[in-house]
Amino acid sequence: MSEQPQIIEQSTAPPDAPPPRWRRARGRWLALIIGSVALVAASILLGSDLLVSARAGKLVVDKIEGVDPMPVALLLGTARTHQGRPNQFYRARIEAAAALFHSGKVRGILVSGDNATIYYNEPIVMQKDLMSLGVPAEFITLDYAGFRTLDSVVRAKEVFGLDRLVIVSQRFHAERAIFLARHFGIQASGLAAPDPDSQGVMKVRAREVLARVVAIFDIVIGRQPKFLGAPETVRLRNPTENQASA
Repeated sequence: MSEQPQIIEQSTAPPDAPPPRWRRARGRWLALIIGSVALVAASILLGSDLLVSARAGKLVVDKIEGVDPMPVALLLGTARTHQGRPNQFYRARIEAAAALFHSGKVRGILVSGDNATIYYNEPIVMQKDLMSLGVPAEFITLDYAGFRTLDSVVRAKEVFGLDRLVIVSQRFHAERAIFLARHFGIQASGLAAPDPDSQGVMKVRAREVLARVVAIFDIVIGRQPKFLGAPETVRLRNPTENQASA
């Protein structure tokens, strides 16, 4: 008997055949959409960052001599330690605020920070460190509900009755705070605390860009502080004491 030849079925398309036209078109559209979204996101980030700096950058000075006298310095809070190590951003702010007070340019300090739990109290810690630098406790007023920069700024006006103040923080943060303060009708300027000389500065600055987008969004939607409450008084030393210490 003769053997029947074996028939081997082959694929109609070779392995390296190009994908169908509709798949290629879908890939191009997907790449275009992703690229467009990335471009829009980058534009929002960069635009928000530039807008805040343009509106508030010239209102922040690096030296105490350039600060216009104001009744109160608003010291914005941050954690004293970070990952178990001293937070140099924190220390720079404390020293700048104390030096500003001793210069006679301000008559009191409003310390605004987070006190969300009984185990975390930024205002009390900042008060103690200001006192260790010679700032009398009676001229340090504590705001325990400064959970966000917006909260600190709005509460300074609505709770503590301030419409003129100088904000103490690192320059990038002070600019955002002034941007918010001016929107809410506060005549605000800023004293820039030095940036730490470390690699962490770039990471913090990158987060600040996103924070500026959020700040503008907060203004657009009319966001308000988490808490307001009854009016409180900021304790100030007498103007004659300012002149003596200046």
